[in-house]
Amino acid sequence: MSNAAVTAVASSRATAGGKSALARLGEAFVGCLVILIPYLWLVFFFLIPFVIVFKISLSQTAIAIPPYTPVLGFGDGLAGFFAQLNELSIDNYTWLTQDALYVNAYVTSVIVAAISTVLTLLVGYPIAYGMARAPAMLRPTLLMLVILPFWTSFLIRVYAWIGILKPEGLLNQLLLATGVISQPLIILNTYTAIFIGIVYSYLPFMVLPLYSSLEKMDYSLIEAAKDLGCPPTSAFWKITFPLSLPGVIAGCLLVFIPAVGEFVIPDLLGGSQTLMIGKTLWNEFFANRDWPVSSAVAVILLLLLIVPIMLFQRAQARAQEQDK
Repeated sequence: MSNAAVTAVASSRATAGGKSALARLGEAFVGCLVILIPYLWLVFFFLIPFVIVFKISLSQTAIAIPPYTPVLGFGDGLAGFFAQLNELSIDNYTWLTQDALYVNAYVTSVIVAAISTVLTLLVGYPIAYGMARAPAMLRPTLLMLVILPFWTSFLIRVYAWIGILKPEGLLNQLLLATGVISQPLIILNTYTAIFIGIVYSYLPFMVLPLYSSLEKMDYSLIEAAKDLGCPPTSAFWKITFPLSLPGVIAGCLLVFIPAVGEFVIPDLLGGSQTLMIGKTLWNEFFANRDWPVSSAVAVILLLLLIVPIMLFQRAQARAQEQDK
């Protein structure tokens, strides 16, 4: 091979090597960008707002705009900023622990959310199981029917339940016409109405994770259990339900977390007598204009939800490591 040919081959290899390095650099950049974007999203839309709310919770109520002090601005320079920083206190958190109203609101919200989650699971599991066992051609249609309520405004759907549950509503008219009851039932403005509203509103959040887990399950295990003489009920509790636990846990979290801080459903269906932390937070923020106390309520609510979830995820990760 001549010197010119050797030089051409070497040049082409160098060019190919350069393109390869550039391609690897581009792939690494794209990989970093894919990881960075979710973290930036969490920083700007979760961490920074949380820091602002936490700062307000350490302030004091004032007749001003905004209605709290100190504001922690740099208008007076760095020395003024640190002077305002020293004025922050935890008096609002102390106030929450001393007032039984807030403690009862937290406890009631957790109980209502837990009961609603269990009811949603009891209603959603048969629906998801039926969808997973339905013919493959019908599954997309059934899935669309589950998602269909999201095409209508959440507020309109809750208002529709007022027309159904009120004493002269559709439900009482139907029961009176069929002779099931002799006088209208009082359902609206009770915790029963709240349970109905939460179960109806959050049912798709329970059904979709359950359907995803049940659809992937190997049903030949059920057939094998039947061949070995296992009754259908025992096969369900020993095979189907354990394999669907990831969907159960995901669905319960998707229902329980927003149900704890729910405001619209308790306010419209529960009436003024129901006590939940979402309504308390709204009253403190808008009616009383006590931003520091309402911010402290929001911070405690967030910690009440995040800390158990983090502990659960850590325990689940340890269990997975032990299984490996």
